[in-house]
Amino acid sequence: MSPLVELNLALILFLPWFLILGVLFWLLPREPRTAGRRAFDIAALLLALVAFLLSVHWAHGSADPVYGHMWRQVLATAIGYGVFLAVMTVAFFLRRRWLCAR
Repeated sequence: MSPLVELNLALILFLPWFLILGVLFWLLPREPRTAGRRAFDIAALLLALVAFLLSVHWAHGSADPVYGHMWRQVLATAIGYGVFLAVMTVAFFLRRRWLCAR
């Protein structure tokens, strides 16, 4: 397997699921649709993706190879997915609080 593909395998496999979660985050709730909300949503989605990539690369490099070659992928995928969900959860509640305050 190509080293570039191996390093980004978690992103390749999770991209469809991230796309579904991103579309749901973008569309719900339907109102209000202001420019500020769009900017917040774009920033949250980009931050979640960047945090995912950084955590996957960190975990892939930090995994102990004693446990086998596949352990790097398993650890990187688990940590990356957790980081993505954590960022999206925080963004969801911040956006909700911000919209309710208006």
